[in-house]
Amino acid sequence: MVAITADPTLSPKVAKHYSQQTEGVKEEIRGLIRVYKDGHVERPQIVPCVTSTTLAPELGITSYDIVIDKLTSIWARFYVLNCSGHKLPLLVYFHGGGFCVGSAAWSCYHDFLARLAAKAGCIIMSVNYRLAPENPLPAAYDDGIKALMWVKQQATYPTRESWSRKCDFSNIFLAGDSAGANIAYNVATRLNSSVALRGIILIQPFFGGEARTHSEKYMVQPPHSALSLETSDTYWRLSLPSGSNRDHPWCNPTAKKLAVPVMVCVSELDILKDRNLEFCNGLAMSGSKVECLMSKGVGHAFQVLSNSQISQTRANEMIAYIKAFINR
Repeated sequence: MVAITADPTLSPKVAKHYSQQTEGVKEEIRGLIRVYKDGHVERPQIVPCVTSTTLAPELGITSYDIVIDKLTSIWARFYVLNCSGHKLPLLVYFHGGGFCVGSAAWSCYHDFLARLAAKAGCIIMSVNYRLAPENPLPAAYDDGIKALMWVKQQATYPTRESWSRKCDFSNIFLAGDSAGANIAYNVATRLNSSVALRGIILIQPFFGGEARTHSEKYMVQPPHSALSLETSDTYWRLSLPSGSNRDHPWCNPTAKKLAVPVMVCVSELDILKDRNLEFCNGLAMSGSKVECLMSKGVGHAFQVLSNSQISQTRANEMIAYIKAFINR
């Protein structure tokens, strides 16, 4: 049995601010990541990292961090309902960030997933996977598989952790947003029948291609949009294997038939809208059971990065759809 350790210090250390040096910069997404030619990477802390205990009491949620693999420093943040008279579904979640930034400890994910766990009535395991460019793809997919194998082991050898005592291990879902949705999809296609999934939830999945879609070419983005075309291209250059272009199957996949239902959440004002809709059509053509939720009037990652009234309304609608999807 793999030892599990609750550890409140797992949250990443505060990232350094950018140095004043600009010479030797190879790639940069302003405010998020700077990569130097010598391989040095800087990630300023644009989003605060919070400890697992930073939660509103009225949510009725307990959160804690557990080490999944010490060798690769993979860990997960759990969100568990305090009161439940029955076993709960498990939602294994992967955060977004173009494979290059982000954390399960980011405050925006911590708040959103705590709310999702409370309202949808599920346990959430938010996986903190390795980031590119230090760990290019398929490292994040490998970490996702490792996390699922770890879950399987907990089902076989139950522990005293509250999440495993409350978990219905026959009712497991994969989910993620943006790059995390890409990870969830690729993990699902790699899993064998040893892990029985009940469904997959892909929120604004991050895919691409050399040929531009209409929304990629013409969707006008506000100045501080979560995802522009330039930013998207940079993420792919940093995360794909050396020498690959955006037609690599990890970026531009041919939708494969999946044995479980798939929910795809699309944002109307997202540059990925058309690509996401094409992916939904591809899943349907492959024989997969797929349903699509279109969130009107909002852009990429609105559910975690925007506090506007319309974003809050659409986030609540999304949570309601996810609740219905996992409780069928």
